[in-house]
Amino acid sequence: MSLTDTPNANRLHIALFGRRNSGKSSLINTLTGQDTALVSDTPGTTTDLVSKAMEIQGIGPCLFIDTPGFDDEGELGELRISRTLKAIEKTDIALLLCGDTTFFHEKEMLALLKEKNIPVIPVLNKIDIRENNDSLATYIEKECKIRPLLVSAKEEIGIEQIQQAILEKLPSDFGQQSITGELTAENDLVLLVMPQDIQAPKGRLILPQVQTIRELLDKKCLVVSCTTDKLTETLQALARPPKLIITDSQVFKAVYEQKPEESKLTSFSVLFAGYKGDIHYYVESAAVIGSLTEASRILIAEACTHAPLTEDIGRVKLPRLLRKRIGEKLQIDIVGGTDFPQDLTPYDLIIHCGACMFNRKYVLSRIERAREQHIPMTNYGVAIAYLNGILDQIEY
Repeated sequence: MSLTDTPNANRLHIALFGRRNSGKSSLINTLTGQDTALVSDTPGTTTDLVSKAMEIQGIGPCLFIDTPGFDDEGELGELRISRTLKAIEKTDIALLLCGDTTFFHEKEMLALLKEKNIPVIPVLNKIDIRENNDSLATYIEKECKIRPLLVSAKEEIGIEQIQQAILEKLPSDFGQQSITGELTAENDLVLLVMPQDIQAPKGRLILPQVQTIRELLDKKCLVVSCTTDKLTETLQALARPPKLIITDSQVFKAVYEQKPEESKLTSFSVLFAGYKGDIHYYVESAAVIGSLTEASRILIAEACTHAPLTEDIGRVKLPRLLRKRIGEKLQIDIVGGTDFPQDLTPYDLIIHCGACMFNRKYVLSRIERAREQHIPMTNYGVAIAYLNGILDQIEY
């Protein structure tokens, strides 16, 4: 990803669902103007999720997701369908390609998408080779209670109507989330404390730091950065105390002990808890830590998969803090990427990372799953603030 690219996690996620050989791959190629997905007359060509980032005029950065057919068969087919169902969790808008015979699978998918409150755009593709398209569209409307757009990916017919429908279905709050919210305004002095330790990528900043800096610059804030070991010198060099200090959660305690009394304090992880998820549920859930015992079980969920590093915050530092507080026999399981259990009931608490690699829709789907199963869920920054006894002293 270049410095000018929009991270995929911040793009509108548009997924294409349909039967095998319904023309999903052809349509995504036409929509993106590139050979993004492999096209074949053989049903089941798409065997995994295929994504393509692009810009749509009037909407902005989007991520199109091509999924395997939801009518796949056999043992491998079931695995492909499970990946299709996982794609729903990150979908902001769905394009549902309809068949021309029975509509059992389409109705099932439509019901699932509506249950998740995902806007649906039904599409009848391949109208260049079908007969009686209007009557078929009417029949689909009767069966599925929603009228499809008539489209030909091959002849590029109806593409503008799809783009217009996407614009009309755009969630009203999409893109309105702010990382720093009302914590900052123009001319505020903001200090970022960013330890560049072994976990920091060589030669660059991590994504939450980059995105936060960009938002602060767009807000016309005065931005100053330092590493933890230079915090004292940086504060002394400033003409006035910072309005807000944003730190890496792992050095929360050290920064809290040095910050000016009038400066507000938060962390990148805490800010992303609100930007990506439900900060109030995270704060409420963190209180559960006080009642956990060595017989309890915690799930730590990381958005990105990576080889564990020395002093890794999710795999080393956070578990160490938890066991120091609760007991060495505390059971802690760790999952990464899209590996997130369907059944969360074995756990007493879930602690999620800042989720900078996930879109908000996907994080909220995980929170909803935890809520439905009555499992408390918090995130790294909130949990660390609680463990350090300063949760009531930070901003979010």
